[in-house]
Amino acid sequence: MDPLLKLLASDASLSTPQLASMLNLTEAEVRDRIRQAERDRFVLGYRAVLNEEKLGRDLVRAMIEVKITPERGGGFDKLAERISKYSEVRSCHLMSGGYDLLVEVEGTNLREVATFVSEKLSTIQGVLSTATHFVLRAYKEQGVLMAGSAEDQRLAIAP
Repeated sequence: MDPLLKLLASDASLSTPQLASMLNLTEAEVRDRIRQAERDRFVLGYRAVLNEEKLGRDLVRAMIEVKITPERGGGFDKLAERISKYSEVRSCHLMSGGYDLLVEVEGTNLREVATFVSEKLSTIQGVLSTATHFVLRAYKEQGVLMAGSAEDQRLAIAP
């Protein structure tokens, strides 16, 4: 992977001067390479990982296993793209195994998530079945540990 993209993926808050220093490039070169990566759609966006629990936001998240019938000429893609367009959907992944899609949904309460599943998701033509699993607590989000101290606490190595 390109070293610049690797740094941005691990910490998108790094400034252009910091990136330039770390990569032995000029700031102009870094800005140009970032713009090019965005144009080429290697970089699709920048997000902070928030600790919703500490912020006091009572969001309800659920992982929904979805079995679907692939469409002629579009396979799973058209249906997955349609599901992904709902504002409640945080992510949607094609999976191998016992179900086809794993859809992560977010709502303000259990009823909102349940309503999304029963009235929107399960009624889509091609959706065969759903299984909803509510997230009780996040311990790691996008590679970032959510609980405990900020310092690196590595696991002990057994001899």
